[in-house]
Amino acid sequence: MNSAGVGFGIAIAIIYFLFVLIFLGLWIYGFVLFVKLAKRGIKALDIYIDGKSNKRPSHVFLEDNTNN
Repeated sequence: MNSAGVGFGIAIAIIYFLFVLIFLGLWIYGFVLFVKLAKRGIKALDIYIDGKSNKRPSHVFLEDNTNN
């Protein structure tokens, strides 16, 4: 194999490695976004369930602080 073929093969390997790194980074970024979305969904579901139950909700955003 001549040196031009070796250089071309190395260039292809480097480009492939860069694509793999880019897609791995995108996958990790997407997974982080999915986990954040899932946490928000679980929190919203907890607030919804607490609001529909008969007990006092655990997530009270506005409390009456007039009796200090």
